[in-house]
Amino acid sequence: MRDVRAVVDVCWDATARPAVERDVIDLLLVVSELVAHAVRHGGGLAGFEASPAADGIRPVVHDHSAVVPDAAYGPGAFPAGHRGSGYGWPLIIGLVRDIRIGPRPSGGTTISVFVPVRTDGGGAS
Repeated sequence: MRDVRAVVDVCWDATARPAVERDVIDLLLVVSELVAHAVRHGGGLAGFEASPAADGIRPVVHDHSAVVPDAAYGPGAFPAGHRGSGYGWPLIIGLVRDIRIGPRPSGGTTISVFVPVRTDGGGAS
């Protein structure tokens, strides 16, 4: 999480052009869910990157499994009733603007998303 926060701190100056803190919290939640998914369902985390863009951050998570969950292409609905899991993808779908899922050349899957991060025009939040 420190690495993601560091990318935000480099791209959004905390005094002159701070990031909207709610957007940063959403970004950190998305990264947490993607990494947890890789560990739980993807055979482990194979790599992670976070690339800045003009209006957000693109986290990329690599795992070891070639299986893409059906929920990744679903409508983003939360599960009916509490089953203990199944909440991560709906959260991700609701917070990102772009999801790209594809195979890794060395095996496994890469999941890349775009999380918008706005500039707080009124100062730090």
